[in-house]
Amino acid sequence: MNSSFPQMSYWLIAIVILLALNVAATRHVRAHADEHGAQKLLFTIAIWLLPFMGAFSAYVNVRAPRPQGAPAAPAASPGATPIPEKIAGPQGNDFPVLAHMFLANNVPMMDWKALSDWAAEHFDAAAAKVAIEQGRRIWLMHLREATGPHARLVETQDALILTSMEPAVAAALAEYVSTTRQRILKVLKGIAQLPAGEKTILIVMDSEEDYYQYVANFYPEDGEFAMSGGMFIDAGCPHFLTVRNELSAVEPVIAHEMTHLSLSRLNLPKWLDEGIAVNTERRVAGFRGQLYTPRELHAKHLGFWNAGMIQQFWSGESFDRTDDGNLLSYDLGRIIVEQMGKQWDGFVRFVNTAQREDGGAAAAHEAFGADLGEVASVLLEDMGDEDWSPDPAQWYSAQAVT
Repeated sequence: MNSSFPQMSYWLIAIVILLALNVAATRHVRAHADEHGAQKLLFTIAIWLLPFMGAFSAYVNVRAPRPQGAPAAPAASPGATPIPEKIAGPQGNDFPVLAHMFLANNVPMMDWKALSDWAAEHFDAAAAKVAIEQGRRIWLMHLREATGPHARLVETQDALILTSMEPAVAAALAEYVSTTRQRILKVLKGIAQLPAGEKTILIVMDSEEDYYQYVANFYPEDGEFAMSGGMFIDAGCPHFLTVRNELSAVEPVIAHEMTHLSLSRLNLPKWLDEGIAVNTERRVAGFRGQLYTPRELHAKHLGFWNAGMIQQFWSGESFDRTDDGNLLSYDLGRIIVEQMGKQWDGFVRFVNTAQREDGGAAAAHEAFGADLGEVASVLLEDMGDEDWSPDPAQWYSAQAVT
């Protein structure tokens, strides 16, 4: 009896130790369930089925997270760098940037003519281009500060992009700009030109409210303007504008507006400029779904255009309408350009000689031997006795009346 007591005591002590160890190991696993998720149950079962080995395995594999120190200070953002206040000129003839900047509708703007005149006076053509490019970069820095704390200026070999998109998305957008430049030059061979060494500027606004606040600076005061998803602006600093969205929705806008940039040296009628842009957008970025079926759209065309209304199309006025005239103008421009573009050599001659003042009428006669009014009328299946030909006299008389 006495000899068996120590043996029983040892077993009891071993059982107590095992229980204590298993309980402690189980608490350890539960305490760090967030870090190990579904493994919690497996470790708990092992603790109680495998004496000592289960607890040992739990302590080895389920470790408390290491204490985290204070996060490292982020790298200095571009916005932390002081914005230059001047552009260096020869012999101290610097260009004072702030003296030539102003707020328009709470948006920072630059006097681009003053910068261009200063650069032309003090530099040769190549150096003047560099100085103007520096001025554009400084302006974008000011616009970045006014846009908000999340805005960043992304610069690549081909582009300057102002956006609050995440860095990876902004980088993809910059890459798309570079690729689109090359595709447009290929699709519009003989027509498109993009200034060598000049970066494409894209501003991506966070909201439609910000977008239209900016756009309002380029429209007459209190004037209405049509809704749009993007716009090319050439008021001293060629750049284009869009609203932040999914990248797939932004890409067609980039293709469309960059086409305008490639044609900006030409004095094109608006219908031709937009018709080329819409067709090129489809070639480069793919076709997007439309609000109306082709049949519905054709019916709208037949109900909208007549000999009087078509003059708004040739003059460009109908593109700024706030009714269906806006949609139908873009579509009619697309249709005419698509048909003319099937004779590419003649189309290249036409585009390079078309003038805004007569709606491209003289160039169409020269390149195709065709009357634009007859072309539009035939394509809309609405031929009649009325004359649809561009008539600038009606445009100017209408402007005089208004």
